[in-house]
Amino acid sequence: MAAALWTDDNMSMDAAAVSPLTVVVADDHPPIIDAVRRFLEAAGLNVVGTARDGQTALAAVEAHRPRVCLADVRMPHIDGLELARRVPAVSPETAVLLYSGVADAALVSDALDAGARGFALKDAPLEDVVRAITTVARGDLYIDPVLAAALATGRRGNDRRALSQREREVLRLLAEGGSYAEIGSMLFLSPDTVRAHAQRAMTKLGARTRTQAVAVAMREAMIA
Repeated sequence: MAAALWTDDNMSMDAAAVSPLTVVVADDHPPIIDAVRRFLEAAGLNVVGTARDGQTALAAVEAHRPRVCLADVRMPHIDGLELARRVPAVSPETAVLLYSGVADAALVSDALDAGARGFALKDAPLEDVVRAITTVARGDLYIDPVLAAALATGRRGNDRRALSQREREVLRLLAEGGSYAEIGSMLFLSPDTVRAHAQRAMTKLGARTRTQAVAVAMREAMIA
């Protein structure tokens, strides 16, 4: 199983123990909820609510305002995509991290367009889920590397819409979970310059957010 790549080298489960992250876990399979809840709590995260359908998950997010909502894509009443669309209205500070048993590249793009901050696979080690949660909790994007590779497969010939090499570099590093400051350090640029490159890329791609820009760039094989 591929290890999660989209996280800082300095990020660890110990960080969650210092300042516990609050999480709502939603899945329509009770054994999965129980296993994930136990592992997250053992890793130092604070699971403040669980749900077996999207409607209950949305209510739990509104009641507890967690930093992260880890939600299955396929759930009754409200699926994970619709949940990602609705969460900002009830808890703007909550990042939605979707996870699925199916490595579907198109579904990842749909999830990011819906407002999810990341996408993890259920067959990845639970340690990777913890890293994914800590990544999206700090405002960065997480995509399982298996899915990231699938997004780029077969789309190499597409028009790059005049993105500069630097803009593609910035989007690629954003996809890997880098902050503006971290990317600036790697590219020897100021954080403001990195932000400007990201904003120009967003404009060229017709994206409202940097997450959407990354999703479009991956979908069209502008970055890999």
